[in-house]
Amino acid sequence: MAGVTGTQVRSPRHGARVRLQGFRVVVLVLTGAFFVVPLVAMLDFSTRLFNGEGRTWAAWKLLGTDPLLRGAIGTSLLLSLFTVIGMIVLLVPTLIWVRLRVQWLARTVEFLCLLPLTVPPLVVIVGLTNVTAWLSYLFGDTPYWLAFLYVVLVLPYAYRALDAGLSAINVATLAEAARSLGAGWFTVITRVIVPNIKTALISASFISIALVLGEYTFASLLNFDTLQVVIAQQSKANAQESIAASLASILFAAVLLIGLSFVSGGRRARKTVGNALVPSPAQPSTAATPGADS
Repeated sequence: MAGVTGTQVRSPRHGARVRLQGFRVVVLVLTGAFFVVPLVAMLDFSTRLFNGEGRTWAAWKLLGTDPLLRGAIGTSLLLSLFTVIGMIVLLVPTLIWVRLRVQWLARTVEFLCLLPLTVPPLVVIVGLTNVTAWLSYLFGDTPYWLAFLYVVLVLPYAYRALDAGLSAINVATLAEAARSLGAGWFTVITRVIVPNIKTALISASFISIALVLGEYTFASLLNFDTLQVVIAQQSKANAQESIAASLASILFAAVLLIGLSFVSGGRRARKTVGNALVPSPAQPSTAATPGADS
């Protein structure tokens, strides 16, 4: 009788768990189809042979042979590199200094870093007309000074990643310990704090690269040939090449984000294993020794 009662009690919970698991599978399948089906359609279109049966990879070969597209890919990759360097040089010392010396400015810095989220790129370009004119005057007709504008674009996302990394460590204690041993501020930042926020730096860098590779508005309005601008131009002349380039950029960004998840997950796993291997302090024995009561 008690066994029947236990089965009746567990049965509704088991049924709810099964329904929840089925719902999760359905949502996962639908979400996966929502993302995968367009990518498969892009691959099908970019390899389709319209004059006959079969497939052709001619559009994909153009990604490495078309001088305009190849130059745009190189320009976008260099812009990604310059943007990551500028973002790190600007944000890392600033956030560390705010945590160590001017904590009352933390909310102000957060507001300024998140502000680009609320301003459309078109408005940013119009508002920075004088700045872009000076950049063009100082650096010439080169697309690489776009990195200054892209640093502003990636600020909200990079700030969140770096702020989370700094929140996970005790910056003040590390800095005071290093300073007490005679380290300068440059050494404190580069050899003490930065190694402890390596995952946050990788996260901010990958997100910045993905954003720069997908950026179109700034480069288009300023008449520079970056990857997305050339893809839009090529779509009018060779649609298959444009679709192949778009799919390649999407897959590259996806690989970056998947790599980021593995890096973050591996670091958390190593930290968990390390904490588990640390021996716990010995507890004083409470057992009575022989003859203690005598």
